[in-house]
Amino acid sequence: MNLHDYFENTQGLGVLATADSDGKVDLAVYARPHVTDENTVAFIMAEHLTHQNLESNPHAAYLFVEKGPGYLGKRLYLTRLREETDRSLIESFRRRTPKICAAETLKEYLVYFRIDNIRPLVGGQADQ
Repeated sequence: MNLHDYFENTQGLGVLATADSDGKVDLAVYARPHVTDENTVAFIMAEHLTHQNLESNPHAAYLFVEKGPGYLGKRLYLTRLREETDRSLIESFRRRTPKICAAETLKEYLVYFRIDNIRPLVGGQADQ
């Protein structure tokens, strides 16, 4: 199963980890990424600590735990490429309507990341 199909069809819990320029780490629960091509994913994010950290340190990691028994999932190692603020573009990516977490006045971003590495949830073997 390719990464796009995996994230479109697999339920679970995701956590995005970022760090500021001093290395101070933050974790946040995030929805499944939007896979735009085999090397790129995007997340919709609000103007909070995760986004602030990416402004000074472009590296992040995303951990996805599949719903169900056992320890299945993926770890994505990411580097921020760019972001978009166009509201209609962001809405076209949104999987759920209406928005659940963001107020209408909250600034949002569609942040694109290069996938540097993919590893299973448990174990050290790299997928790519």
